Amino acid sequence: MDHVNLAYQVLQATTPLAQLLLVPLLLLLGHSISRSRHDSKQQQPKRRLPPSPPGLPIIGHLHHVGDRPHVSLRGLAAKHGGGGLMFLRLGTVPSLIVSSPRAAQLVLRTHDHAIASRPASKVADALFYGSTDIGFSPYGEHWRQLRRLVTTHLFSVKKVNSYRDARQDEVRLVMEKIREAAVAGKAVDISETMNTFENDIVCRAVSGKFSREEGRNKLFREMIETNIRLIDGFNLEEYFPGLSNALGSITGWFSSNKADESRKRWDGLLETIITDHEGRRRSSEHGRVGGGVEQEDSDFIDVLLSVQKEYGITRDHIKAILIYMIIREKGTW
Repeated sequence: MDHVNLAYQVLQATTPLAQLLLVPLLLLLGHSISRSRHDSKQQQPKRRLPPSPPGLPIIGHLHHVGDRPHVSLRGLAAKHGGGGLMFLRLGTVPSLIVSSPRAAQLVLRTHDHAIASRPASKVADALFYGSTDIGFSPYGEHWRQLRRLVTTHLFSVKKVNSYRDARQDEVRLVMEKIREAAVAGKAVDISETMNTFENDIVCRAVSGKFSREEGRNKLFREMIETNIRLIDGFNLEEYFPGLSNALGSITGWFSSNKADESRKRWDGLLETIITDHEGRRRSSEHGRVGGGVEQEDSDFIDVLLSVQKEYGITRDHIKAILIYMIIREKGTW
């Protein structure tokens, strides 16, 4: 078979130690692919698929996708997706690439429910408390509740405008740093400066004006960068699900161990911040008639705590929402 020949060529080009590690992996891959093909032939009738570029055994069309996937897909679609549709097999996962407005309209309107949910991800499950955030949560009642919560309370026009003073403060701080560097005759890395500015804006909106004083903005930035690498990185079991089933917990450990560690760090940080907010809310309620936190002073955590019972969200849900929204502002997904 073709994938056996490819496996033999790979082994020939590796060292003896690497061969010991690759042999069981390639055998499991071959067995998994053969079994999935056999099952698909028995269970599914032959269907006409959209055009696709030449593929390779085992990896399918993964070799066509480079460091900038959007550029690679654009080039492939220009050659092979004349009707707006192109078929790729990323590892053993069949994927449909939609590249024209007409095809996108048909797919998104006619088959919206079929593609409304993201594919399952062990990394997302580990980072977002079982994918209970708004980005990776499967389409359903929980996702609809979260969407209503976010659009009504977190990203409403009134709420966005309430952060105007905070944004102006952050701009003032950036300009002061640039002015000081100019006076001292020092170079300024604008990319780094703007990246820090963006991070501080997000942290202030999420956890309030004390994030800078307590040094949490720097910790946020470090953890955001770690999580972006985890989510955007290559995860073996997402492209070879059969391999994950064959190896059981081994591949799961490799893929989600770092995500588990990162989630624990987020959990400790957010638990401290949420507890601190709860204490401030109680003090505020005792100090004013009617209680509550003033709208202009409330950050995302204050808002989520105030509507927790109304939307039936747990403490873990709040953490999942916060982690996703923090990372989403910095990521590209």
